[in-house]
Amino acid sequence: MEKENLEKKNTDSVKTIFVQVIEKPARKMILKRGIKATDYYEYCEEVGCGIWGLLVSVKEALYEPAGLWLPPQMVRQGTSVYAQGVEVPADYSGQIPEGFEIIDLKPCKMMIFQGPPFRDEDFEVAIRDLWDVMKSYNPEIYGFEWADPDAPRFQIEPQGYRGYIEGRPVRELSRT
Repeated sequence: MEKENLEKKNTDSVKTIFVQVIEKPARKMILKRGIKATDYYEYCEEVGCGIWGLLVSVKEALYEPAGLWLPPQMVRQGTSVYAQGVEVPADYSGQIPEGFEIIDLKPCKMMIFQGPPFRDEDFEVAIRDLWDVMKSYNPEIYGFEWADPDAPRFQIEPQGYRGYIEGRPVRELSRT
C-alpha cells in the first residue's frame, strides 16, 4: 500500500471523543422501570416508547430525560436493569406520573463521553462507536476509577448535531 493511501486510511477512522468529569449534587430521579429490559429497544417493547414525552414535560427537571442502566442495588426484584427517568432537585415535591416512582440519588461524579456529530439515521453506529471507546477507556490515567454502584449509567437522546452522549459514574483515586 502506498504511504499516501495508508495515511488517508488511518485518518479516516479517527474520531474525536470529548470526555469530561462533572459533579452531580444530591438529587431525585423520577423513573419508569421495565421488566427484563437491558437496553432501549427491549424497554420500548415492554413499556412502550411514549415515556420520553412524559419525562420531557417535568418542568422542574435538572437535565433532559435519560435512558438508565441501574446499578444492582437500585434494581427492584421483578424489574429491569434498564429504565428511563429524569433528575429533579433533592427537595422535589411535585407530581409523579402514574406508574412512575421517585428515588433519591446521592452526590457523585460522572464521566461524560460525547462522540462527534453524526447523521441522524446513523445513530446506532454512533452509539456502537462510543461504546467501543468506553470499553477500552482507562479513567485511572486521569485519577479516577469506575464507580458503577454509585449512580445509574445514562444515555441521553442521540441527536446527530451534538453527537451521542453517555455518562458513567467515577470516583477519584486515593492518592497515597
